[in-house]
Amino acid sequence: MNFFPLLAVGAGGALGAIGRWGLSLLPFRGEFPLLTLVTNLLGAVLIGFIAGWAGRGRLSSGWTLFWKTGVCGGFTTFSTFSLETLTLLEKGKWLLGGSYMVLCVVLCLLGVALGQRLSRI
Repeated sequence: MNFFPLLAVGAGGALGAIGRWGLSLLPFRGEFPLLTLVTNLLGAVLIGFIAGWAGRGRLSSGWTLFWKTGVCGGFTTFSTFSLETLTLLEKGKWLLGGSYMVLCVVLCLLGVALGQRLSRI
């Protein structure tokens, strides 16, 4: 049995989770979940770049698993985004929650596009 994919995803996931935790230690405090937005945006750019490279054969399937599934999967925080948005909406903070939702989706889509373009350089 080939354990390399399991190890690649696990090692990448550990690094991504450590990176996400490290970013959460930045000294920003406020009601708007800016650090989660930044984490998701960075993850979107990274996954776009990786997908772009892999799509052009510049990254092996093993390294693609490590970076895309492992690192990006461990780093991005969409489940946290969902919880934070729901919490804001449940508190009746519709403008803040709606702004956060729109910014996350739009900026992260743009981030993926940017990452793909950067991978062509």
